[in-house]
Amino acid sequence: MDQQKSGRFLRELRHEKQMTQQQLAQVFNVSTRSISRWETGSNLPDISLLVEIADFYGVDVREIIEGERKSEMMDKEVREVATKMADYANEEKSKLLRRMQIISFIGVLVLLLSIGLQTIGIASNKINKGVLFVTFIALVIMSVVTLYVTGLLEKIVKNKKLVRSIKLATIIGLAVAFWRVIVMTVIVGTLMVMVELSPIEEYDDVSHYNEYMNFSNGAYQEGVDTQWTKWGMDETIWPEKITDSMKVEDFKMVYYNPWDAQYLGYLVVDYTPSEYDAEVNRLKAYESTEYTGYYDVEEEKTYQLLAVNADSYNGFVYALTDGEGRIIYAEQIFCNYFMDLDYEQYMPKEYFLDGFNATTDSKYYKDVHGDN
Repeated sequence: MDQQKSGRFLRELRHEKQMTQQQLAQVFNVSTRSISRWETGSNLPDISLLVEIADFYGVDVREIIEGERKSEMMDKEVREVATKMADYANEEKSKLLRRMQIISFIGVLVLLLSIGLQTIGIASNKINKGVLFVTFIALVIMSVVTLYVTGLLEKIVKNKKLVRSIKLATIIGLAVAFWRVIVMTVIVGTLMVMVELSPIEEYDDVSHYNEYMNFSNGAYQEGVDTQWTKWGMDETIWPEKITDSMKVEDFKMVYYNPWDAQYLGYLVVDYTPSEYDAEVNRLKAYESTEYTGYYDVEEEKTYQLLAVNADSYNGFVYALTDGEGRIIYAEQIFCNYFMDLDYEQYMPKEYFLDGFNATTDSKYYKDVHGDN
């Protein structure tokens, strides 16, 4: 059998009728692409359509198959056989189609039930949300298959207004379903821009010490209402002022405010023996707070801890000594259980309390947020 010859014959018959492929597709309720495949010989009509095509063009079924006209017409017996074969093929296709329709409807109902049950019992677990999302995608796919096997998909595609309405409804539905994701994306994007645009301010001029350590309100900037600056942390562990007799070996203050103010600072002073004893006594008299466990901090062993003001949310202000006349004052003040600042870049590691970890990878942060 020469399929290309049969295809050319079908094209000739259509030209004789002076019809376009689109017009012919409407007659036989098939796609224009199917007509094109018939006429190029890449595919031939189903046997159920051959009799209809032959009747439409007024030719013999054998003529279509052989791709040329015959002088003798198909007799009644041959036509009856072809008709019966077509009816049989249609019956088999109808049975298969009905099975597919039933399976598709059952699949859609099962997926809808699954989504309903998952939505009722869903928690803030990423795996549960992932499963729900995959189930939703499966529902969409199964719905499309169901529309296809029932013949509704082809009718929907042809109705442009309906297609536009479905697209609009889908967009609105996704926006409603995932509004939290959209809002969080906008918020995170805004915060990332703020982080990039926020400068990290460093101060190492100890002559301005009193400006940085304003014990009344913890302000860095003059003329600004900063009642809550430094988050209410008590800095009185640090010296009230720098005197001429104090030998300042190192000093730094760091201020960073991507969206919430964060402070990092240290002051290293070598005292004379008498001043050292007096300062140690002052610090030991300070009413220190519990500090171990906060931000993974362990009992201090690198230096002797003289005084500490620790807060489970806002960090630490403290004083350390090497026992030989040197006192190290330090602070890490922040909020939200972590620092955006790369703090080890701005302060020597030994000045931090042992074990200090103010990143989102810390055990303390994960315990607070229930990530363990």
